[in-house]
Amino acid sequence: MEQENEKKPLDLTEIRDQIDEVDHVIVNGFQKRMELVHSVAEYKIANKIPVLDPKRESDKIAELSGLAHSRFNQRGIRDIFMQMMSISRKMQYRMLSDAGVFQKYHFERVEEIRRKDVRVVFQGVPGAYAHEATLQYFGEDCDHYHVPTWKAVMEEVAEGKADYGVLPIENSSAGAVSDVYDLLMSYNNVIVAETYLRVAHVLAALPGAKLEEIRTVYSHAQGLMQCSDFLEAYDMNRVALSNTAIAAKTVAESGDLTVAAICSEKAAKLQGLTVLKKPVNNNRTNTTRFIIISGKPIFAMDAERVSICFEAHHEPGALYRLLSHIIYNSLNMTGIESRPIPEKNWEYRFFVDFEGNLDDPGVLSALHGIEAESSVMKILGNY
Repeated sequence: MEQENEKKPLDLTEIRDQIDEVDHVIVNGFQKRMELVHSVAEYKIANKIPVLDPKRESDKIAELSGLAHSRFNQRGIRDIFMQMMSISRKMQYRMLSDAGVFQKYHFERVEEIRRKDVRVVFQGVPGAYAHEATLQYFGEDCDHYHVPTWKAVMEEVAEGKADYGVLPIENSSAGAVSDVYDLLMSYNNVIVAETYLRVAHVLAALPGAKLEEIRTVYSHAQGLMQCSDFLEAYDMNRVALSNTAIAAKTVAESGDLTVAAICSEKAAKLQGLTVLKKPVNNNRTNTTRFIIISGKPIFAMDAERVSICFEAHHEPGALYRLLSHIIYNSLNMTGIESRPIPEKNWEYRFFVDFEGNLDDPGVLSALHGIEAESSVMKILGNY
């Protein structure tokens, strides 16, 4: 008799049916919640109240997670409601953007980036890859000059001595140029354009030198890295200099037939060197991306890439929550780099690129969301 009164265990199909019923309740509850969030956003728009209210969210999550029957469920409820509140904020940011509440950032839209009758500065000496990138973007007859460091390029532009500066930001083989990222945070110059330069390294030496007699090679550190296979095959000593064109100049002035430079063919020609072997890159499609910077916050009307930098709060999930603004607004993220914050041990700045234009409501919504929920946010350019 007792066995007949025992409850028969549910089979898997019955369990799944009950889960489906609960899921429908959750969906309906979520949609009702979002309708109420819509009303909250309308109230905030009318009364100019900020979207983010950290104390209310923290108190609410603590209250709701406290209703859980176990520690595991407590953490689950906390995660669910943190995500739900994040979605609610994104909806509110989009509504504020659509309502024109967000002020546009202090960037001036221009028809195009002017390339004629401008003064341009690059780092290095004639024949450097930055020199080639300058001529590639602005034309062979542009008014250009050079300075010894990337910081000097930034200063020349910031002080108005040059209309534009040209800086390497990323190489397809060696990766990001970290020091340039740091400089972008130190100055108010903005990125207004970019140009891609195919890097074709050659080994160049004094006339009369022979490949088998070369013992030491000079180049920029990245140039040496990009030609590591060739250098290891010939067992050559490596000396890093400030750039490849300086390396060519050093070899030209050395009078030593046992030294050579890894540089561009143009730099070798300018210094009267003989090309012993070309190309010597590990990667024959090696390309460097150069950015064009301006002291004026402008963007072309057809700009399609936004670069920003932000510092996330030092807490679990902070980076994900900030990047989710890009995802939620259907923007395609094309790059991310991190750099240590000098004055904060083990904390980092994040440099992010995504597709879009500063006139797009989705871009403005994402930027205002990131700005409100990060400790620091800076737009580096739209180009």
